[in-house]
Amino acid sequence: MLTIRARSYENGEPLQITLRGDRIRSVEPAWPKGAVDDWPFVAPGLFDLQINGHSGVWFSDEALTADDVLRALAPYSRFGVTRLCPTLITNSFEGLAAGFAAIRAACEREPWADRMVCGCHLEGPYISAEDGPRGAHPRQHVRPADWIEFQRLQVISGERIKLVTIAPEAEGAIEFIRQATAHRVVISIGHTAATPEQVRAAVDAGARLSTHLGNGAHAMIHRHRNSIFEQLSDPRLTASLIVDGHHLPPSLVRTFIKVKSPKQTILTCDAAGWAGCPPGLYESKLGRSEILENGKLVVAGQRELLAGSAQETDVCVANVIEFAGVSLKDAIDMTSKNPAKLLGYEVARLRRGSLADLVVFRIASNKQRLDVEATIASGELMYGEIAAR
Repeated sequence: MLTIRARSYENGEPLQITLRGDRIRSVEPAWPKGAVDDWPFVAPGLFDLQINGHSGVWFSDEALTADDVLRALAPYSRFGVTRLCPTLITNSFEGLAAGFAAIRAACEREPWADRMVCGCHLEGPYISAEDGPRGAHPRQHVRPADWIEFQRLQVISGERIKLVTIAPEAEGAIEFIRQATAHRVVISIGHTAATPEQVRAAVDAGARLSTHLGNGAHAMIHRHRNSIFEQLSDPRLTASLIVDGHHLPPSLVRTFIKVKSPKQTILTCDAAGWAGCPPGLYESKLGRSEILENGKLVVAGQRELLAGSAQETDVCVANVIEFAGVSLKDAIDMTSKNPAKLLGYEVARLRRGSLADLVVFRIASNKQRLDVEATIASGELMYGEIAAR
């Protein structure tokens, strides 16, 4: 039985939280002997919908093994993440099948991995083939939406694919969205050059999310008629944002959150396989990349072009507080409560009987990340230690 004494992320009040098994047994007021400001915060564990890998491992690697998957998942506990979606980007059927098979094998081998992987995210291959919207996805594997192909991948994954990013203008996309929605798969709009009419058609068919809104688009768009404004204005869509400090300027983060509200915003780090690696040059099947000293991940030799993100989820939480002026509660909820609700999973709360997915942390002195002291998933201490207070 674990006991945590820390400040609530919701209002700063000191709490004593007792865990039994995978549940919170009790939540009671605590009475610090010293200053309460010396205590860390406690919050529900973070939940990231878009994780491409870590420590040199890419979930999209055709040679991915179960050991690789476990090696990429394990570091996220250090950053307060208790649940995530391994993300596979545009690839051949064989490449996607190999990745999903490896993730399934890892989850079936290790219970902690099965708890952490709440579902998989298929980002592509049914996206725009145009430069700009396509991003770093390989053009040769972009193809029309294929429900039969998806069903084969779903079987290989062990029914783990819970989220699909698709471009509304892709051939067959609207019917695919209808089919996926009927099978309880969440559809997200992304990597698209769609017209406003095509965006509306996708939402009418069941799309519920915008993948990394403001990215995966043309660098120059019409000032009025564009897919970003259409997605931003539709109240049926939740917006996911990469708030790593490089993908979106602070002013745009503020604007998106003001329009959507924190209740309809989800934060993701969209971490690449190079996340967790030191600055330097790296090479994969997607090409050569460089991590700069400031943590920015760029195309090697073209530093103005992003090649993904090298930051983890906790950085996005700290950044959104600074960029958008939101409360700690809103920042955490955008990275915990909102993604869980979107995928239909139990929402972890600081309440008796709730799932014991928790993170104990302080905000770093530079306000650019969270200093995580402990991460607990389903009542099990996955990282750090619980200090006596």
